[in-house]
Amino acid sequence: MKNTITFIFIVLLSFIGQAQSSQLKRAHKYFDRTFYAEAIPLYEKALKDEKSFKAVKNLADAYYYLNDMKKAHLYYKYLLKNYRKLVDKSYYEKYANTLKAKGNYKNANAVLANYYKRNEPEKLPAFRKEVEYLENIAAIGERFDIKNLGINTSESEFGAIQKGNVIVFAAPRKENTAFGKRFGWNGQAYLDLYQIPANRIKDGDSIATPFSEKLNSKLHESNIVFTKDGKTAYFTRNNLVKGKRKKDDKKVTHVQLYKAELLNGEWQNITPLPFNADTYSTEHPALSPDEKTLYFASDMPNGFGSFDLYKVQINNDGSFETPINLGPEINTEKKEQFPFVSTDNKLYFSSNGHPGFGSLDVFVSTIKNEMFSKPDNVGFPVNSGYDDFSFNINPTTKEGFFASNRLEGKGGDDIYKIVEQKPLKIEECKQLISGLVTDVDSGAILNDVTVILENKKGEKLSKLITAKDQQFKFTVKCKATYTVKASKEGYTNAQRTLTLKKARNKNNDASMELRSLAIIEKEKKEALALQLAKEEALKRKQQAKLKLEKEKRRKQIIAEEKDIEKQKDRIIIKTDEINFDYKLWYLRRDSKRAIDKVIALMKKYPDMVVEVGTHSDIRGNDRYNLELSKKRATAVRMYFLESGIEPDRISAIGYGETKPVIKCKTEEDCTEEQHELNRRCEFVVKQIL
Repeated sequence: MKNTITFIFIVLLSFIGQAQSSQLKRAHKYFDRTFYAEAIPLYEKALKDEKSFKAVKNLADAYYYLNDMKKAHLYYKYLLKNYRKLVDKSYYEKYANTLKAKGNYKNANAVLANYYKRNEPEKLPAFRKEVEYLENIAAIGERFDIKNLGINTSESEFGAIQKGNVIVFAAPRKENTAFGKRFGWNGQAYLDLYQIPANRIKDGDSIATPFSEKLNSKLHESNIVFTKDGKTAYFTRNNLVKGKRKKDDKKVTHVQLYKAELLNGEWQNITPLPFNADTYSTEHPALSPDEKTLYFASDMPNGFGSFDLYKVQINNDGSFETPINLGPEINTEKKEQFPFVSTDNKLYFSSNGHPGFGSLDVFVSTIKNEMFSKPDNVGFPVNSGYDDFSFNINPTTKEGFFASNRLEGKGGDDIYKIVEQKPLKIEECKQLISGLVTDVDSGAILNDVTVILENKKGEKLSKLITAKDQQFKFTVKCKATYTVKASKEGYTNAQRTLTLKKARNKNNDASMELRSLAIIEKEKKEALALQLAKEEALKRKQQAKLKLEKEKRRKQIIAEEKDIEKQKDRIIIKTDEINFDYKLWYLRRDSKRAIDKVIALMKKYPDMVVEVGTHSDIRGNDRYNLELSKKRATAVRMYFLESGIEPDRISAIGYGETKPVIKCKTEEDCTEEQHELNRRCEFVVKQIL
């Protein structure tokens, strides 16, 4: 019976193990196909029993890609704590992004700084420079008024653009979705293009209607852009051939750019652009102001990494030249997407590769002579710790739209209307150092004072001469150390060193006082003689008092300690005999007990200094005995050191046979006991206090 139960239990465990293994295989399969919404519950269930590296990593990524930063944070934290050696830099960056999503930029920066210190120290200065750059962006404050629109729902809405009197945007399909196919990535319905009258965007989502039955398909459509005459559109759609999705060898259906023409009030001639491919994506079209250049994002081969921004020339006959990558000034090893070119020739786009506040941020670059300036982060509140993208703006009205999946929205990606309020004026953190230079005795403001500003290295940064009754003033960078030096002929010099923190526009007072050299010289002569006399008298008094106190205490110690006695011109510590075996220098056990008495006294009196003197008998030659006694003295001293006595408090001298207790003319003149007495050790006190 017992064997039967055991067998059943083993079989059950086997079934459970197989079920868990099957569950993980399904989860991995969904994850590899980017069906994150499907993979998550399977991973969660499997991880209740066992936390494997791959499962934790994939679950963290799945939550991250679905923008659940709170749960992604927990699993990335676990991952870095338990599998640090198995993850690469990207996971530190993702973990930092989850911290940024919580508004915890300090800890996010610390995570990345620690990574660079341990793994890529050469990149740490550049990282710190990026942090300082973002602080300068943040210091601008909120550049835009933003408003979450009424068309937003608990699902995703993004890609809003104004076409005449309507707003066109992308959102999950709203019609007949109860039993329809859903996007495996996030479990939502596939995207379609919708429209709403521009004057009604404050109302609810229910009034939004499909933009075009011709353009919308059973898969994704999003990010549409129109020519100025409204007759040509470029948009993003899944790769469809004759109504069927086209997949690559990994069973992934990429998105592609399509062109459509408005004929007789209907969108027709819907054709894929010639530079599309089944093996990569092309997406997010944008037109230049003259409509001769189409900008887009793509992960086509030979880019800088992930998605890059490209441009392609549109010929007069509607054909296209070869796409050109916008280059390393714009593109990074990470994502650059959602381009938009304003009428004042500024390229706006989203990226997680340039210095940002977390996930995708919006950046701007000025286009001049077909060259792009270094992109700048557009700042708050458009950018956040979440994805901020599909930005567009009218530079005349300062109005536009962008999308974000930040937590304070209604859910998923939301569309926000923006109104720019401040220019993008990026300034380094600056402070003032100012003050007055006055006469220390009269309090009067001194004129014609030379004031020099130096950095921490002592390098001169600025110099000025004070005008009548005027203060000096320097504009300096924050978070640095400066020295201000003041000098005037006939006066003492003065200086102030200030270490400034991050506070912007703070005024730091560096006022100083100088003193007339003539007054100082006069006072010196008058005070010198008196001071010398006082010091000499005080010194003599203190020395006499100290000598008396030391002598009194010395006598008191000798009187109180029965083992310390004065013998003629020396003070010794009495102990039991400390003898050594013939020809040997090792301490015997009885000798250590005797030495312990000396050690106890030295610990009682921390200032006591003792000399160990060891002696030999006359047997053997003089040189041998001298060396033997030195070894014995050293052995005794080592015992003191091992017992915790400081090296400078115990010295050791070997006297050989030069100072016997019992004089033996020959070896035979003395007994073994007498020779042993001569092989002794003495402790002479060199200092008590």
